[in-house]
Amino acid sequence: MTSARSVDLETAIGYSFQNPSRLVRALTHRSHAQEAAATERIAPNEQMEFLGDAILGFLVSEDLVTQFPDWSEGKLSKRKAHLVSAAHLYPVAQRIALGQFLRLGKGEEQSGGRAKKTLLVDALEALVAAIYLDGGMEPARAFVRRFVLESVNWEHVPTVDYKSELQELLQGKHAPPPRYVVVGERGPEHQKVFTVQIRLRGEELAQADGDSKKAAQQAAAQIALAKLRESTLENGNRKTN
Repeated sequence: MTSARSVDLETAIGYSFQNPSRLVRALTHRSHAQEAAATERIAPNEQMEFLGDAILGFLVSEDLVTQFPDWSEGKLSKRKAHLVSAAHLYPVAQRIALGQFLRLGKGEEQSGGRAKKTLLVDALEALVAAIYLDGGMEPARAFVRRFVLESVNWEHVPTVDYKSELQELLQGKHAPPPRYVVVGERGPEHQKVFTVQIRLRGEELAQADGDSKKAAQQAAAQIALAKLRESTLENGNRKTN
C-alpha cells in the first residue's frame, strides 16, 4: 500500500499548508528517508516529533489551566499526562487515518508500519509541529482542540500507565522486557518511601522514588520513557547529519 495523497489529509484536518514540504517531512519515517537518500534529500520526522511533543504539551496545559483554574497542580498533571500519552493520541491518529499518509521504507511497510501505535503517535506529534511551523500557534491550537481535546470527559480522564507504554516501546524496538527492582526503602512504616530501579539487559535504565512500590515503578518508567525517546532522537540526528 502506498501513501495516500497529502491533500486528502489536509481536507481531513481542515488545514491547507502554505509550504507542503513541512507536511511531507512530518509524514516521513526514518526508514523512507534512509532508503530515498540517494534521490530525495529530506529529513525524517523525528525533530518535528520532538517539537510537536512540546507544543502539544503546552497547548494541553493551556487548555486545562483555562478551563479549570481551581484544580491543583497534581490533578492538572495527571490529566495532562493522559491527554499527551500514546493511549490517548493513538485513537486520534486513527480517526484522521494518519497511517494512510505515512511515507515508509519497504521494511516498515511490509511489517505493518501504517498501523503501529508508535509510528502513528510520532507522526501525529510531527503533524502538530508542521502546522505550527507553517501557520503559527493559532492553527496548531485549533487542531489540538478539535482532535485531541474534543469530547474529553475531564472529570474521568484515566491516569497514564507508564509501565505499559514502556513495555510497548521496548517491544517495538525488539528489546527484552524491563526488570523492576526495589533497591531501597526508608522512612517510618506508615510513611515509607520506596526506591525502584529499572534494569534493561542487566544495566540500569532509570531510578525513582515513590510512596508505594507501584508509584515508584510508574515514576521510574516515566523517566525511562523520556530517556529512550531522547536517545532515539539523538541517534536519528546522527544518521541524518
